[in-house]
Amino acid sequence: VQLQASGGGLVQAGGSLRLSCAASGRTFSMHHMGWFRQVPGKEREFVAAISRGGGRTTYADSIQGRFTISRDNNQNTMYLQMNSLKPEDTAVYYCAAKRGISTAPLVRTWEDMDYWGKGTQVTVSS
Repeated sequence: VQLQASGGGLVQAGGSLRLSCAASGRTFSMHHMGWFRQVPGKEREFVAAISRGGGRTTYADSIQGRFTISRDNNQNTMYLQMNSLKPEDTAVYYCAAKRGISTAPLVRTWEDMDYWGKGTQVTVSS
């Protein structure tokens, strides 16, 4: 699976952005997906994850209630709708995929993901 994140940009605090992650290949629906983010000098951190069919999601506490993860398996695309953005959300955002059975627990650690895309920069100004 090859992944490409897009949709980042510069936005004022309180604004919104929607990130997209386009996947190549015909096995997208066999992968659980996730978003992670990283700022220079810090570890890559978990943001959100979604199951293969989209029925299960999990979020980091720091973005709970502000971000929504979703996916469209017909379009081989995953999304991250980010609302009420804060300056501390500034980071490079990465999408990742983990192949697994439909009932597998959602992965929240980037080291355990199988595939990574190049990131997209999100900058939130105060």
